[in-house]
Amino acid sequence: MSRPFSGVRILDFTQVLAGPYGSYQLALLGADVIKVERTEGEDMRRTPLSREWADRGMAPSWLAINGNKRSLTLDFRKAAAIEIIRKLAAKADVVMENFRGGVMDRLGVGYKALSEINRKLIYCAISGFGQTGPYSHEAGYDGKIQALSGIMSITGHPEMGPTRAGFAVCDVLSGMTAAFAVSSALYQRTHTNKGQFIDVSMLEASLAFLSTQVADFTVAGHRQEQFGNQAISRKVTANLFRAKDSYLLLAVNDEKQYRALMTTLGRADVFDDPRFGDWFLRKENEQALREIIEAALTKQDAKAWEKELNAAGAPSASIWTIEEVIAHPQIVAREVMQSVQTQYGMLRLMGSGFQMAHGGGHLDTAPLELGADTDMILAELGYDKAAIAALRAEEVI
Repeated sequence: MSRPFSGVRILDFTQVLAGPYGSYQLALLGADVIKVERTEGEDMRRTPLSREWADRGMAPSWLAINGNKRSLTLDFRKAAAIEIIRKLAAKADVVMENFRGGVMDRLGVGYKALSEINRKLIYCAISGFGQTGPYSHEAGYDGKIQALSGIMSITGHPEMGPTRAGFAVCDVLSGMTAAFAVSSALYQRTHTNKGQFIDVSMLEASLAFLSTQVADFTVAGHRQEQFGNQAISRKVTANLFRAKDSYLLLAVNDEKQYRALMTTLGRADVFDDPRFGDWFLRKENEQALREIIEAALTKQDAKAWEKELNAAGAPSASIWTIEEVIAHPQIVAREVMQSVQTQYGMLRLMGSGFQMAHGGGHLDTAPLELGADTDMILAELGYDKAAIAALRAEEVI
C-alpha cells in the first residue's frame, strides 16, 4: 500500500533535533528523504551519552530520528558541492534546513536561488526566531526557547522556581510543526501547482501550543502561575499524591470520578463532611483532603492503586519510567515500537505517533553510516564512476 508521501523527494539539510525530527515524520510516511551532511557529519551523531555509539557516529539520539533517510555528504565550501545541491533541488519537491537566517543564501542555495531552478519547490526554513524581526539572527536552542516562550514560567513548583521539561519539548514541537507545514504546502500545491517558502520559528511554534494559556491572559487577564503537578483544571484531586512505594497521579476532575475515588479508597464518609461539599469547598480545605487521600493511598503500591482506581472510574497513573512504558501492554499490543536490522544488530526505535488504516508510518531502514548513499544519489543525477571518484579525490564528497 502506497504511503501518503510516496514519490515526494526531500532534501534534508537539517541537523541536531528540531529539523531532523520533522523530516523523520515525513520519511516514515514514505518520503524519499536525502539527508545532506558536511563530510565529517553533524554533531548529533556523537552525542556523549554512549561512547560506543558516539564513536560509530551513530549516537542513540541521532538514530532515533534519522531512519528511512538516505545519507549524502558534501563539503559546502566547494563549488562542485553547490552544483550538486542545485541539481538535486531541480528534481526535489521539498528542501528543509535549520541554519541561521542567511546561511543558505550566502552559499547560493537559498530559496530565491533554488526556486528559480524549480518553481514548484517547497522550501522550509526552521530557526529559533524566524527569518524576520529583531531576533531573527539569534541562535535558537531548546532550553532558551523553553525559557523565552513562557513554558518554564508555568512549569515547576512555586517554592522551587521554574523548571524546564524533561525532554527537548520546543525542538520536537517545532519539528512536528515543520512537518505539518510541509504537508500543508504539498497539499496546497496539488491545486495551485506552486511552491513556496515556509518560515518556521521555534518561538512561535512553541507559543502556538500555549494557545489556551495565552487566551487566559488576553481574554480574561489571568496571569499563569506555577502549580506543580496540579492539572490546569485546578481540581484538588487532579494532582500528584504519595502512595506506599512511590507516587500516583490522579486525574479526577468531575463529581462522578470524585465519588469513585473516595469510595474505592474506603472513604465514602467524606460525602457527608461539609468541608468537602463541592469543588470550591474542597479547594478551601485542600490540605485536609490531601491528607485523607494520601493516608488511604499509603496502604498499597502505586501501580496496584492505578489498576484498581481506573477500573472503578477514577482516572490515575503511577509514574512509569521510559523502560517500563515501552513494555506497557498497551504499547506492545499496538506494536508502537519499530524494529529494524542493522550491522550492529536489531534496534528498537519509535515510529509515528499515530496509526492509519492503510499506508501509515513505518520504519523500513535504519539510519546508515555517514555518506552511505552518496554514490547512489550522485549516479541518479548522472555522475559516472569516474566523476564520482574525482569528486571524492577533491574531497567534495
